[in-house]
Order: sequence, then C-alpha cells, then structure tokens
Amino acid sequence: MKSLEGKIALVTGASRGIGKGIALRLAKEGARVAVHYGGNHTAAEEVVQSITAQGGQAFSIGAKLESVAGVRQIIAALQEDLSRTSPDGRFDILVNNAGIGTSQTMEETTEESFDEIFAVNVKAPFFLVQQTLPLLRDGGRIINISSGVTRIAYPHIMSYNLTKGAINTFTLHLAALLGPRRITVNAVLPGIVDTDVNASWLHTPEGQQHAKEMSALGRVGQPDDIADIVAFLASEDSRWVTGQMIDATGGSHL
Repeated sequence: MKSLEGKIALVTGASRGIGKGIALRLAKEGARVAVHYGGNHTAAEEVVQSITAQGGQAFSIGAKLESVAGVRQIIAALQEDLSRTSPDGRFDILVNNAGIGTSQTMEETTEESFDEIFAVNVKAPFFLVQQTLPLLRDGGRIINISSGVTRIAYPHIMSYNLTKGAINTFTLHLAALLGPRRITVNAVLPGIVDTDVNASWLHTPEGQQHAKEMSALGRVGQPDDIADIVAFLASEDSRWVTGQMIDATGGSHL
C-alpha cells in the first residue's frame, strides 16, 4: 500500500519548481493533490495531467496570495472538491510552499517590495492555516517550506530571509498549539535548488561551480531532494517528528 493512500493534500505554489516536485511526489504515494497556482494556469494543468497520466488524482486551484481574499478563494475551491471526494469534508496535508523573493539588498528594498514579500511569504501561510484548521483532520500534517538562509547569512536577499525566519517561528508555535490534535508541523529548509527561479545564474559554469562548492555533498540540489523529505513528513512514518526545522541544503556552508 502506498504511504499516502486515501489522503488529500493541498500544495501551494505547485505549478513549478519545488512545489511541482512535491505535488508529483505526494501523488505518487497515493494522495489526491490540490495543485495551487498563482498565475500560470497552463503550468498547473500540466502538473495535474502528469499526475493523472500516472494513475494519480489531482486538480488545480488558482488564487493570488497577496491578500486574504486569495486565501478565501483557495478555501472555497478546496471545500467544493472535498464535498465531492471526502467522506467527512476534510483533508490531511497542507504544504505551504508558495513564496516570492527578489535579489535586493537592504539599501535597495522599498516599502512596497517589503510589504509584498511579507504578504505572500508570511501573511498568506498564516491565514491559510488559520482558515483550514477546521478542515484539517486530527492526525494531519502541516509542512512549511522555509529556507537555509535562516541558518546561513545571505544579506543580499534580506527581506526574503526575514520572512523565512518568521516561518520557522510559526512552525514551532503551531506544533505546540496543534499537538493535542496529533497534527504535526515541521519546516523544510532548502538550499540552492535547480529550478527556473535560479536558472538565470545557476545554468552557467560559474553558477554550477559556486553551488557545488557550497554543498558538502558537492552537487546542486534538485526538487526531488526536497520532495522526498516532504513525503516522509507527510507520512505516518514521521508521526513522532514535530516542531522541527529540517535542513535540506546538502550541508551548505558546513
């Protein structure tokens, strides 16, 4: 039996990169996956089609996450699907993966860009958890995608780093809050991962060399490296793990 057979998962920002990898991996383990996307409907549908072509179950949800209105859109679409596919109208796994970030130093950061990144990276996950808790089954899973920059000083993306520090704190307190419901809450902290967000600099000889030198394992991270960890945290095998920040940087800057 697959480890997530009969489970229902919501993965935000799942149309590309790490989120896509997570959606595909959870579906492979038997979960029905809600593939959230912010703007690229075509990419999200391609993920859904990849899952269904392999015998899995998935559907897409489109919503911008700059405001709580977007969160409400996700909840409404999720509830509509749950009303048809879930016996009790609930789901099991929430992966807060969606996020934005720009390469801006402290001096370059504007109030507008600061507010936008906090809205998407912190405000949206907070209110998404708040409003899905009544729908999340006891014994469920919340997995937040944070970043290795909370351990490694990386000052040229300062506001992004701050948002991920907030996610780590959120994870810790949520784990304590939801423990009585047997809901585990953990964060995964990727390092440099080969996604289209990093492609402009990573797909150069210099970028590859730089990334490999940062890792103790001597290679560039792949979406599957992160997705496999998320699949473990979503499974029953991780039942005694909660409130943890799982470093997934390949030993960067050890």
